[in-house]
Amino acid sequence: MLGPIIKHEWRNLVAQSTLWPIVGLFALLIGYGVYNGAAWVQFQQEAIQTARQDEATRLALLGKQLVSLERGPTAELKEAPQASAWWVGYSLAGRYAVMPPGPLASLSVGQSDLYPYYFKVTTASKQAFINNNEIENPTNLLAGHFDLAFVIVYLYPLLILALSYNLISQERDEGTLSMLLSQPVALGTFVLGKIAFRALIVLALAVAFSLAGVVLSGAELGAPDTALRLGLWLLVVGAYGAFWFAAAVAVNALGGSSATNAVALMGLWLAFVVLIPALVNITISAVDPMPSRLEMIQSLREASSAASDQSDQFLSKYQADHPELAAEGKGGFNYTDYGVRYTLVQAEVDRRVRPVLERFDAQLLRQQEWVDRYRYLSPAVVTQEALNDLAGTGVARYRHFLGQVEAYHRDWQKFFRADTMNKQRFSANDLQELPHFRFSEEAPGPLTERVLGSLLGLIAPALLIGLVGLSALRRYPITG
Repeated sequence: MLGPIIKHEWRNLVAQSTLWPIVGLFALLIGYGVYNGAAWVQFQQEAIQTARQDEATRLALLGKQLVSLERGPTAELKEAPQASAWWVGYSLAGRYAVMPPGPLASLSVGQSDLYPYYFKVTTASKQAFINNNEIENPTNLLAGHFDLAFVIVYLYPLLILALSYNLISQERDEGTLSMLLSQPVALGTFVLGKIAFRALIVLALAVAFSLAGVVLSGAELGAPDTALRLGLWLLVVGAYGAFWFAAAVAVNALGGSSATNAVALMGLWLAFVVLIPALVNITISAVDPMPSRLEMIQSLREASSAASDQSDQFLSKYQADHPELAAEGKGGFNYTDYGVRYTLVQAEVDRRVRPVLERFDAQLLRQQEWVDRYRYLSPAVVTQEALNDLAGTGVARYRHFLGQVEAYHRDWQKFFRADTMNKQRFSANDLQELPHFRFSEEAPGPLTERVLGSLLGLIAPALLIGLVGLSALRRYPITG
């Protein structure tokens, strides 16, 4: 019976002059969102390419200088900054740790405009290079980017509601509902047929433009988990749409007029998409406020200043333990001797600020746990988090990246520490042994688990609301 109802709906909607402008506007918005997302990904790729060229140029120049110095007088080599293991590790040879955009990054900018996607790793403390980020326009950060995820989370429900707010009320207002129900068809079946037709239109648009966006943005379709991410993306979009179709059925089942239904559905959109996410954010900020980055930086500066004041004590103690490495006392600045002093001070600074950093990281983690716990209050938050996760622009992938950067930073410090403390010269051969960073993508398992949780958080309320709506249709007033 659904087939004839869908055909009937197709003829009705095609005959209406409002369908195609709405569909055309939705297509334009999706296209603009995909274009913005692709432009952001291109900007990231160009920045990464520039960083890699800078690294390659610096290391090539350093290699030539070391070879030239090693062929020259020994005294000149001894005083050259290029031969100081500390200075090479601290400045000259710093390498970039890069998180490339994910295969679906053009579909959702997510948190990628807030979190840095590359760091220049040196022997300095982790905070020294992690906080040395690009300055982004704060207006852009506040408003976010207009991408495909924005269209889906904010505007996609409006399209569904615009097509569904008068599912039954229009037929009743025009006096055709009683005539339709005189045929051998139940009201619930009739409503399901109308919903199925509209769902086909909306989902076809969302799927077609998502696929077009992936192709046109130059995504790596051959990447190992692209198909999995894209499949889950489409499921999330479908489940989010199902929630709003279920809400439309429930509101229509109350028996109000078309105008009443429109106002009620707009109220639900406002509540679920705007108000509840804002209230959750305000509540979490009040209960467990964001840690102050200024306070953390102030603590770092105080620890650094206190450790620097004691640098003579650290150096004296070290030289007492290693008299063979005492400064030669030629006067003037000596990179090798200063490197020993700096490394001792840095170790003390790291020891003193570790509790501050651990408290800061723990507070950030608690904030995210609050968001994870209460996101199910709003299907918009659930969908946004899931789409960011699938696009690789969410918090989880960034933390995965940070973990790799911290491990690489430890390897980098370890590589230079022994030569720095033993005042060994850095050679052209050592340059070939520099640690290299390779980003390892997160395994598909944890990502799939998180997204399936989001899907459950969308499908369960959609089924519940839809069943309640279909049940309420039994009491629907056929005549107004």
